[in-house]
Amino acid sequence: MSDVKFSKDHEWIKVDGDTGTVGITEYAQEQLGDVVFVELPDIGRTVAKGEDFAVVESVKAASEIYAPVSGEVVAANDTLNDNPALINESAMADGWIVKVKLADAGELGDLMDEAAYKQMLEELD
Repeated sequence: MSDVKFSKDHEWIKVDGDTGTVGITEYAQEQLGDVVFVELPDIGRTVAKGEDFAVVESVKAASEIYAPVSGEVVAANDTLNDNPALINESAMADGWIVKVKLADAGELGDLMDEAAYKQMLEELD
């Protein structure tokens, strides 16, 4: 998972070329509990780094999802409409939320690698 980057808000992004697949981390889905609804952004929407662009609702709470990078939403995981629990089952793979065409690949440098993210989680405990 060394090509995955993490935000302080518990989103992950895996970049392939100029497109990043974005979702929430295992830690985030554990904190939320059973996910019951996901509000996906429209394809074509432009998002700014740090802007909330989706909502994940669980039996415990609703949580905004923040863009780890700026760009254009080029795909949304429509499977989540019928099966939002996929985020609980596979947060870092099948439970991805959107794909974003990167506006500035340099923004990836502001994100954490897996080791730094795990260190941050340890400091939360």
